[in-house]
Amino acid sequence: MKARIKFRKYGAMRFIGHLDVMRFFQKVMRRAEIPIAFTGGFSPHMIMSFANPLGIGLSSDGEYFDIELKEPIESKEAVRRMNEACVEGIEVISFKKIADEKKMTGMTILAAADYLTSVAAGQLPADWTKQLTSFYSQPEIWILKQTKRSEREVNIRPLIYRLEPQEDKIYMQVAAGSKENVKPGLVMEAFLNFLKLSPKEFKFFHHRMEMYADTGDEKEKKLVALEALGKDITQTYA
Repeated sequence: MKARIKFRKYGAMRFIGHLDVMRFFQKVMRRAEIPIAFTGGFSPHMIMSFANPLGIGLSSDGEYFDIELKEPIESKEAVRRMNEACVEGIEVISFKKIADEKKMTGMTILAAADYLTSVAAGQLPADWTKQLTSFYSQPEIWILKQTKRSEREVNIRPLIYRLEPQEDKIYMQVAAGSKENVKPGLVMEAFLNFLKLSPKEFKFFHHRMEMYADTGDEKEKKLVALEALGKDITQTYA
């Protein structure tokens, strides 16, 4: 049986890197006595995979990792035990049973994520909301994207699904996952270039709100939160 765990990451814990988050949850599993399965061999380890590791400094209300269970445990009980073993800055939100197929893991099916971005340093022009609409209305948005081996100019417009002002913040929904992805920082860099402002003079705070799978077809996307693809495990589960 496989389970999907959703958690929040906030406060000082947003400065903890992915490997430390992994080690933290390995300890939580032991302390909470979650019946997680282990790999075989001479060096067994917990069967655990994260959907899309969060960058250092970002907070989130929608982080996910999948585990394999040796036996079922009631969802409410699992959430309670894990939160008792957690520290401030990490909060488990849900614990759901998911399909056993490997192709249904969060890492594999992840297609999009949404963010709420605020300006931490720098000053956008007074008409920035109008400018944001004009920026998003462009048929193409080209930006220099760096990879581990090189850098190249790419059109990120097809990877931005929604972009709009939300009070004094910027809401965006963008492609995420192994096939196609764009980081919120790159979108903001492109927006600053559009405004003819230097990205070096700005700092942004990005808060990830949710992550999604695409259950649609080639003609139309249908984004569904990863949490919604699972079901609660109850005492009557057999």
